[in-house]
Amino acid sequence: MILVKRLAQTCLALQVLLVVSGSAVRVTGSGLGCPTWPRCTSGSVTNTAALGGHGYIEFGNRLLAVLLELVGIALVIAVLRVPHPRSWTRLALVQAAVVPVQAVVGGLLVLSGLNPYVLILHFLASFPLILAAAALLQRVSAAPQGQREQPWGPVVRGELRWLTRGLVVASSAVLVLGSLVTGTGPHAGDPKVARLPFSPRDITQLHADLVYLLIGLTIATAVAARLVAAPRAVVRGTNVMIALIAVQGALGYWQYYLGVPPLLVVLHVLGAGLVFTTAAWSHLATSGPSPAGRRGAQPQQTAEPIPVRAAGKVTAR
Repeated sequence: MILVKRLAQTCLALQVLLVVSGSAVRVTGSGLGCPTWPRCTSGSVTNTAALGGHGYIEFGNRLLAVLLELVGIALVIAVLRVPHPRSWTRLALVQAAVVPVQAVVGGLLVLSGLNPYVLILHFLASFPLILAAAALLQRVSAAPQGQREQPWGPVVRGELRWLTRGLVVASSAVLVLGSLVTGTGPHAGDPKVARLPFSPRDITQLHADLVYLLIGLTIATAVAARLVAAPRAVVRGTNVMIALIAVQGALGYWQYYLGVPPLLVVLHVLGAGLVFTTAAWSHLATSGPSPAGRRGAQPQQTAEPIPVRAAGKVTAR
């Protein structure tokens, strides 16, 4: 069980790191550092020396994806070796099965000459994997050592679950708009790549408006979580989200006024990954081991004591 938990943690960390690594490829202009796929050059899988720094950066990103796939396979094997519910198998298989699909999308990205729409798809595909890794980690963490997962169900009021679900949706929308902002900016992965046909100012303003919406929703969720005495993970998650969004806002304005320097872009992408992960974790924490077992089920009623007449008085047994 401990091994499953450690591998789930590793998958989650590597998923976020892969997003950051991809942003580093983009801002350094290394998107075509390996001009072919699946090989790095036409004659070799690993020959990056002739390509210089760009080749090493792009090949390093590919190696990280390979490492993530190996960890995903190890996670599936570890899950199958312990008592587990079907949800664990499904969530582990997502890591092992979808990462190769994402790698194929990366190959199409290279073969298409870094088409900006394929690039956005490649970036956004990481976040469902992050959500699945977080869900598996939360379920494994809630299971007692050496025991199967208990029946799963909501542990907070439905209104709070809708608020936390809104956090996931809003943070996803911010990610989509953020990828469009980057698609109109100077960091395309290669100087020759065409940019998206949007006004950078307009798309940036729309992105900022969604961030304001996310801030308001996060504050409302944090207040609601305290009012209904939600689990500590939900309260802590929403508080962390407020701090992360504040840092993200500062980074966003800073990079905008400084002309989008590469280092700030990478930090901003890291922050985006952390915001989404925290939103997902906050929502997932609104469910947990539940005696009811399923949504809407009622807890079992305690039987009424049976009255018994003995020695001239009524007793209960």
